[in-house]
Amino acid sequence: MTKATSEVAKLFGVVAPGGLNAAEEVYPGYPGLVFDGTALRSMGWGFPLSVKGKSGRMLKPRPVNNTRSDKLDSFMWRYSFAERRCLIPLTAFAEAEGPKGGKTRTWFSLPDQPVFTIAAIWRDSDEWGPVYSMVMTDAAPAMEGIHDRSPVIVSPDDRAQWINAAPDMAKELCAPYRGAIAMARTEEPWVRR
Repeated sequence: MTKATSEVAKLFGVVAPGGLNAAEEVYPGYPGLVFDGTALRSMGWGFPLSVKGKSGRMLKPRPVNNTRSDKLDSFMWRYSFAERRCLIPLTAFAEAEGPKGGKTRTWFSLPDQPVFTIAAIWRDSDEWGPVYSMVMTDAAPAMEGIHDRSPVIVSPDDRAQWINAAPDMAKELCAPYRGAIAMARTEEPWVRR
């Protein structure tokens, strides 16, 4: 997100609250901006998932940052999808491209929308407070060959449907984006050490 918080707030017709904590580049487990239907908020990216280690003790939770659209009815996601949908405002998102051990960042943006939105769900967690997870679907045509899935991009006309409609109506939006997507390949390593 390369735009000011005040500019992003205008996109949703709300006032930008002071002190929102989100960086220009957001990584799983770190705070990002979301619109929850009434306000622009900072939430951690990824639902906490705790698993047991070999010793039988619970390990430190790890963030589950993406939700598959075909799994929205599963136990982990169903209540958030039914009750707490949100939108992630972005100027671009990155995917890994290239051979294992040499993957680089490929950035995607929408040429006709300087700030666009991606479907997400959120909940309050005991571990990290408010958290969100990005909704993914089959790859958009512009992303085929790079990744088999892509974020659910929500057009400006469909934002209210994603936030407010009944779950079956919201789920209709979980389709590959057919509009123009700009791609910028870089030499930036996918994993920064």
